Amino acid sequence: MISFDHKVKVYYRDVDQMGIVYNTRYLEYFEESRTELLKYKGLSVTKIEEAGIWLPIVASYCRYYNGANFEQELIVNSTIKTLPKARLVIHYKINCADDSSLIAGGYTEHAFVNSKNIPLKAPKFILEKLSL
Repeated sequence: MISFDHKVKVYYRDVDQMGIVYNTRYLEYFEESRTELLKYKGLSVTKIEEAGIWLPIVASYCRYYNGANFEQELIVNSTIKTLPKARLVIHYKINCADDSSLIAGGYTEHAFVNSKNIPLKAPKFILEKLSL
């Protein structure tokens, strides 16, 4: 299992009229955390794409527990529970940095495809990095 924590601060651009983080921003926090998780494992998204591999999202889910607020600091935990075969699934939990209360959770599921959008098995170089 691979796990990574990414810190996020809630800015004014993130909140709705009520001062609560707008629902789609949580998926953007997932994306930030996913990018940092891959970087942590030595897999920059740029390098993956330069190798001719794309990781489009084929499914996503977000469950909201509590609203995050303007200027609040959050911890986004990204976890890969199993090595991918044809799809990469990353699970997320967003907690308040101050008291660890659960804000949101969910997952994204990614396919491996080449530049012609043809599905692939997980490339060896990705599996090697995720196995470290």
